Amino acid sequence: MKWGTTPGLGAVYTLRVIKLLDLAALMETFDDVYRRHLPVVLRVAARVVGRRDVAEEITADAFLELYRQFDRIDLDRLPGWLLTVVRNRGIDYWRRQQTERLLSHANTDAADTTEPVLSAPSLFSHAALKPVHRVCLVLRYEHGLSREEIAKRLGLTDTQVRGHLQYALTLLRKHLVAQAG
Repeated sequence: MKWGTTPGLGAVYTLRVIKLLDLAALMETFDDVYRRHLPVVLRVAARVVGRRDVAEEITADAFLELYRQFDRIDLDRLPGWLLTVVRNRGIDYWRRQQTERLLSHANTDAADTTEPVLSAPSLFSHAALKPVHRVCLVLRYEHGLSREEIAKRLGLTDTQVRGHLQYALTLLRKHLVAQAG
């Protein structure tokens, strides 16, 4: 039998191709979803936390979670799902802020010293380092504070803290190279 001699066979084949093309058009890639929802998600995150930098991190977390679960999420419920992730991350942020505030008040009451006590000898207790360098290194790398937080705590500018950290790290590198060589 020749193609097209059976009535309706071409029509059925054509309908199947059209349905497949429609399904392909309906399926969105992660990039499409990201481009479409990014402005709204970022705006909501900024309203939840009130800081642009934190909102960008929360937005990135939400889209990373979406990327991980993209195959399992119903795209019809996607905007709500993304905004729920943003809301939950915002709640986590405010809880952390509250905990840090409580801990900082407890720390200021306990001791008002700029040089923390080192529990064990460490690389940061090297004799070539000045006390300000030690404090900056300990606060940055042992306690995980940002440069802005260190500057606020020590009464320095962000640029001064950056300079102290860079100088201290340079001194420590020279010390380690001299020890190795």
